Amino acid sequence: MNYYSTNGSAPGASLQEAVVRGLAPDKGLYMPEKISRLPKEFFDEIGNSGLTDIAKTVAHAFFGGDIPKATLDKMVADTLNFEIPLVKVEEGIYVLELFHGPTFAFKDVGARFMARMLSYFVQEQEQEEVNVLVATSGDTGSAVANGFLGVKGIRVFVLYPSGKVSDIQEAQFTTLGQNIVALEVDGTFDDCQSLVKSAFMDEELNSQMNLTSANSINVARFIPQSFYYFHACAQLPKQELDTVISVPSGNLGNLTAGLFAKRMGLPVKRFIAANNRNDVFREYLQSGKYSPRASVQTVANAMDVGAPSNFHRILDLYGHSHEAISKDISGYRFSDEEIKSAIKRVYESSGYLLDPHGACAYLALKEGKKAGETGIFLATAHPAKFKETVENCIEKEIEIPEGLKAFMKQKKQSLPLSREFSQFKNCLNSLRKK
Repeated sequence: MNYYSTNGSAPGASLQEAVVRGLAPDKGLYMPEKISRLPKEFFDEIGNSGLTDIAKTVAHAFFGGDIPKATLDKMVADTLNFEIPLVKVEEGIYVLELFHGPTFAFKDVGARFMARMLSYFVQEQEQEEVNVLVATSGDTGSAVANGFLGVKGIRVFVLYPSGKVSDIQEAQFTTLGQNIVALEVDGTFDDCQSLVKSAFMDEELNSQMNLTSANSINVARFIPQSFYYFHACAQLPKQELDTVISVPSGNLGNLTAGLFAKRMGLPVKRFIAANNRNDVFREYLQSGKYSPRASVQTVANAMDVGAPSNFHRILDLYGHSHEAISKDISGYRFSDEEIKSAIKRVYESSGYLLDPHGACAYLALKEGKKAGETGIFLATAHPAKFKETVENCIEKEIEIPEGLKAFMKQKKQSLPLSREFSQFKNCLNSLRKK
């Protein structure tokens, strides 16, 4: 399948070109030329299918024309070596737990899949070393860094805002070494994302380094996230119909993957975009006007995005129709106080422990779900990754999984950067020569 740019002025690209480039030459985001609807037989049997089998079917619909079946099946199986359970929280409301992977965050799915796909293209085509740039507001950095750790022919640069990610999140990508370089930026996530985009637009830098992105701007990162939406619906009891799904929304890659799944036939009525105070997308849904702005720091830090990249994919998917977009998606905003209150309230009423992002999605679902509808919200990170915040909410200590404790025992390795592109460019050039 070929891929086109949302900006419309770049030539079509193969899957390999789209994945290796990350961003199109005209600085647009790549989109597949078609989104195939899955056959009725798939949905008839989905309740009897496991996560891996479901994901293989979806993966072949997108990538089967470009990668041999056995290779693609292995990519899927190697990526999804952990569970993604659907858990009932209260009557009519379920949570999809996306934090059972190696870095305890939903981005393990997309990051691990992309690492395997990019490695395949590098080795199969005997390409020179690929340099992956990734900006993170929290969990992307850890998932990408661990997904690519030790992969031959690939070097990863993780840019993150200093002091604006949790200690555990930071430890997951600053303690690895090997082919992972952590760059600590004196600024916000938007500054980090701007540096990455500026690097792709710099002709001199691109001529010297084979650059690609592992943010959700890359098709190999966000498309695989559609796998678990089908798996969520497969786990619902058969009598639970009229499903709505609430998604914690920052850079909008996760929501976009859900919208792709809906185009493929996912039996869901509509989506709910859950926003913290960085609610640029919610404002667009209400007014039809997109006004990106500087992000502000919140307790749900992975959603602290003021200029969400995947907004342009959503626009393209719906033919730039605000009416069509707002028909399929509603948006809600919640303050830190509301999010923390929800963590406390849900824990006291049901014993279920939410992280700040899941709590925001839970609140949006409660607000947007109509009578008779079944609601699913996504829990995108383990509560222990936000230990101090969560413990303050429930007023008791929580247990940290052994896998997370291991990261905290290692020595931090990071390079400080200003938000100036010239310094970032000099840094990349100096590291390239080592």
